[in-house]
Parts: sequence; C-alpha cells; structure tokens
Amino acid sequence: MTEIRTPPWGKVTILEEGDRYRINRIEIKPGHHISTQMHYHRSEHWVVVSGTAKVICNDQEKILTARQSTYVPMNTRHRVENPGVIDLVMIEIQNGEFLGDEDIIRFEDRDSA
Repeated sequence: MTEIRTPPWGKVTILEEGDRYRINRIEIKPGHHISTQMHYHRSEHWVVVSGTAKVICNDQEKILTARQSTYVPMNTRHRVENPGVIDLVMIEIQNGEFLGDEDIIRFEDRDSA
C-alpha cells in the first residue's frame, strides 16, 4: 500500500516501510523547502534523483545534484530547499527506533515558502 502526502511544498510518497526503516520519494517544488526540523529517534539519508537540493544541517550548507547524497544524523537541525527551476526529487531513507510524526521537532523558519 502506497501512501501519498501533499504538503504545500510538494509531495511525499512512502515507497516501503518496515521495522526501524521507511523509504520515501520526496518532491519539492521550485523555490520551496521543508520546515527546519530535528528528530530524536531517527537518522536520514537523502539521495538526489533529479534537480538541485540546498541542504542545511546545523547551519552548514551544501548543494547536491543528481546522484549525490548526504546523511542527516539524529539530533541534527536540518532543512532542504529547492533553489532550482525544476522539481527536486529525492529518495529519503529513514532509520531509527521510532519513525512517527511525533518525532518531528519543527523550528520557526525566517521565511515561508
């Protein structure tokens, strides 16, 4: 069973989930971003499929393009933005003891997209 969520910034498709892991396909519209957030019980790996990702982890910024990836450890403040003109598509692999939305600690962003 595939679950699809459509937040204002794009789309999240849950591709697979099991004990201690979940694999998502994430699409972020041009000029949009996910909220700045942190997780106490899970880490994440992001692999860019297409587009450009501006990744901010603990105030350190990097740009990723197709076939590049990054690791987001637990307890790390993070955010991903799409600075490009085409959709950003990435695969997110979540791993941890608890993967529920209750483990998303959101921080106030300076801007809104």
